[in-house]
Amino acid sequence: MIASRRTLLTGLAALPAVIALPRLAHAQDVEGRADAALDAAFADGPPAMAAAVVGPNGLIWSGVRGVRRAGGGEPATLDQRWHLGSNGKSMTAVLYARLVDQGRAQWGATLEALFPDAAIDPALAPVTIDDILCHRSGLLDRDILNREVMMAGHQDQRPARDQRSDFAAMVLGKAPTGSRGTFAYGNVNYTLAGAAIERLTGQPWEDVIAAELFTPLGMTSVGHGAPQGDNPWGHRMMGDQLAAVDPARGADNPAFMGPAGRMHMTVADYGRFLALYLNGGGGVIRQETLAHLLTPPQGPPPAYAYGWGLQAGQAWAAGGPALAHEGSNTMWHAIARVAPQRGLAVLSLANERTKGDPANQALAQALIDLHAPA
Repeated sequence: MIASRRTLLTGLAALPAVIALPRLAHAQDVEGRADAALDAAFADGPPAMAAAVVGPNGLIWSGVRGVRRAGGGEPATLDQRWHLGSNGKSMTAVLYARLVDQGRAQWGATLEALFPDAAIDPALAPVTIDDILCHRSGLLDRDILNREVMMAGHQDQRPARDQRSDFAAMVLGKAPTGSRGTFAYGNVNYTLAGAAIERLTGQPWEDVIAAELFTPLGMTSVGHGAPQGDNPWGHRMMGDQLAAVDPARGADNPAFMGPAGRMHMTVADYGRFLALYLNGGGGVIRQETLAHLLTPPQGPPPAYAYGWGLQAGQAWAAGGPALAHEGSNTMWHAIARVAPQRGLAVLSLANERTKGDPANQALAQALIDLHAPA
């Protein structure tokens, strides 16, 4: 029997759906296994966790478990804000990179050039913005961010920009206690980078990063400090009891440290930022600039570049570098792992650090194993 034209066209139209069924089933299976991995990580973990898998175009999968506050009944949700801690450092680095692309900043700029009116110790004058953003400046947190400085920061009610300006002047006027070129992770570095961005632009770092990074990427949920309102609270251990920390009462680092990591946002918005490492800069920075951000400076290990620890030779990274970073203000924990060459990133967030750290580590690895099997 010869098929009619209608029968033939109907049959052809059905073919893509038939072909797509195995793919759909596979996607549903992967999603189910990701949900199961989140369940397993959360089982003995923090009060709440949220996680996602990110591709070049945004979220591939996301999930959330738990409650906003320990002992409470209000569920945590994906559209709530989660604190990222030091995972915000890479955002400050990308912001500086965007200013370079615009001709408003330069790689290799020295502290002497970035702060032309400051009294700078001779040992710091040749330190560059790259040294700062790669934690090789010689500036050590332990000798600068002492209890007195932190307490004064909490009590200071002036605009954060004014606080950062005074902080930068204090830091620049003293000899560093570490050695330039030697890696020493420090919040001082990124706080100083924020102050440099303010000198270059004449605007508060908070305004510049909103205009130059968050707005172009469509990141509408970003805020600074511990998230208030209808959002998860951070937690800390008080003896053997887990206590929720009121976000309005000392639940974060002082405001002047914003460029080093005081941001909060939704899972989707964090995914929008991570995606720029997967799609050539997301239209925010040039692809060549992105390559610069992924190139660690020469020198002794570890390999750290512009807000990320880098590892070579990891199978899941598809021949490129594997990026990783963790963040915590001691009441939250965040982890992100990114493989630009594969076009894949995973993130996991928790509103408590003690159990949140191992839970996030386990979940991030499980999501990598699921979406990028060896």
